[in-house]
Amino acid sequence: MTFLQELSSWFAPRSADPVPEPPKPGDPAPTTSTIQLSGSPTILTFLRHCGCPFAEKTFLNLRETARAHRSTTFLAISHSSPAATSAWLAALPQAGSEPDNLHVLVDEACEAYAAWGLGVVGFGHVLSVGGLGSVWRLGREEGIWNRPTESGSRWQRAGSFGVDGEGVVRWARPARGAEEIVDFEEGVGVVLGKGGEAEERA
Repeated sequence: MTFLQELSSWFAPRSADPVPEPPKPGDPAPTTSTIQLSGSPTILTFLRHCGCPFAEKTFLNLRETARAHRSTTFLAISHSSPAATSAWLAALPQAGSEPDNLHVLVDEACEAYAAWGLGVVGFGHVLSVGGLGSVWRLGREEGIWNRPTESGSRWQRAGSFGVDGEGVVRWARPARGAEEIVDFEEGVGVVLGKGGEAEERA
């Protein structure tokens, strides 16, 4: 990892096409070449850049939820490069312990991110006072700090969604701030029909 690689993560990516609104509960799941839904209930999370402590916490939570729900498919989507994503995964606690219903996909061009309504965010999303405080608390309380960022953008919006076996979005949590960590157990409950339909977020 070089200084220039770290610096480049602060440059906002440019999208040639406008990004649609994120899908809401009841909408059909967007179709992309990167994400092939299997027909089983699926929880998807689109991560911030590899190296972000919130992306790490999100992935660790997703992994734990996947272990508890083996009949549900879990997808983690990274927009960092394949090499950077692999290196990041190898550096995480209990690396290699992912259950076989959890899959990591790479969408370096952010085509799937855009199809799911996740575009470039502004200054307040990334560098809010609350978000900066959350970075410190996450490090102090759980030992999750920033790791080197080899590729990816800090300005890419994250988000999580739940899709039922018919390919319909049932749970939608596009991130409202960089520090947001979602409750994947809630998502599983909604997708499997064990809870009321969650309120979508725009």
